[in-house]
Amino acid sequence: MPVILKDIAARLNLSVTTVSRALGGYPDVAAETRERVLQAAEEMGYHPDVTAQRLQKRRTDTIGLVIPTSGPRFSDPYFTELLAGVGNETARQQFELLIATRPPDTPEERETYERMVQGHRVDGLLVARTRRRDERIAFLCGNGFPFVAFGRWGEELDFPYLDVDGQAGMDQATQHLINLGHRRIAYIGAPRELMFAHFRLGGYRQAMERHGLPIEDGLIAVGDLTQKGGYEEAQRLLGLKVPPTAILAGNDLTALGVISAAQERGLEVGRDLSVVGFDDIPQVEHAHPSLTTVSQPIYDIGVTICRMLIQLLQGEELTERQVLWQPELVVRSSSGPPGPGTVSRDLAK
Repeated sequence: MPVILKDIAARLNLSVTTVSRALGGYPDVAAETRERVLQAAEEMGYHPDVTAQRLQKRRTDTIGLVIPTSGPRFSDPYFTELLAGVGNETARQQFELLIATRPPDTPEERETYERMVQGHRVDGLLVARTRRRDERIAFLCGNGFPFVAFGRWGEELDFPYLDVDGQAGMDQATQHLINLGHRRIAYIGAPRELMFAHFRLGGYRQAMERHGLPIEDGLIAVGDLTQKGGYEEAQRLLGLKVPPTAILAGNDLTALGVISAAQERGLEVGRDLSVVGFDDIPQVEHAHPSLTTVSQPIYDIGVTICRMLIQLLQGEELTERQVLWQPELVVRSSSGPPGPGTVSRDLAK
């Protein structure tokens, strides 16, 4: 049987109220009495009822994360890395983590947010992959509910977030390909409703315009952030009368799909076609060939947004409410100068 307050009170011939207040550190309990209670609790193996404590504080010491993904599994390793960072930080700070997966922009997702907030299931929420019209952020701001987002939003609402500068990152990636001699560069982006899709496409356009290179509508595709989607879009691009010599992808899974499509056509990636991704998920360093990509520290992002939220929940001021990190281009084997006989090589002469 677990030891309860009544057992400690009986052993010390004290009231249950005195024992409870001694364990709670209340100043109206004499220091000698408190010391006797703490010693007895340790000797008897007493463990406090965490649920009761939380009810008393009117807090759950739990944060929530609703992962916007379809299907029964995390289709993108990006979320696995993010979740690892969040989970380790919540455990370190002795908080609990409530996780749900819901398809984005669906009634099921909205209902989950409503249940978590209105049912007081969590003290605060983390929001991943912000959208251009983000009902989640509007709902949380409207209810004054604590949250921290990974990503910005286009509307004029003041909320705490951490984001990675996708425009700067994709500008670096495009510039890298231009420096190698590529001129006919295609881009497979993310669904347009995602905020990072807007910034990353902007980085591609910015670099191309800076060098006076044409931006053809036929070389810009919208993917779905999956390997299958990248494969399908790459098949279309590589089937053009004048195909691109390089393809930029909105994320690494898309880039891996592009590599599969190119290899299926007998192309040597890194020579006949250059491919660049975004995220630097663990799998891409050991892909064949290894993937050039824009690296963002996804695990560290998970740790940091979790830490920011817990600071807010504990009533602390954030030193920075809106944080923008700079990504880094990691050059590997999947990118190289355009191969012989390509349009880009001819233009570069």
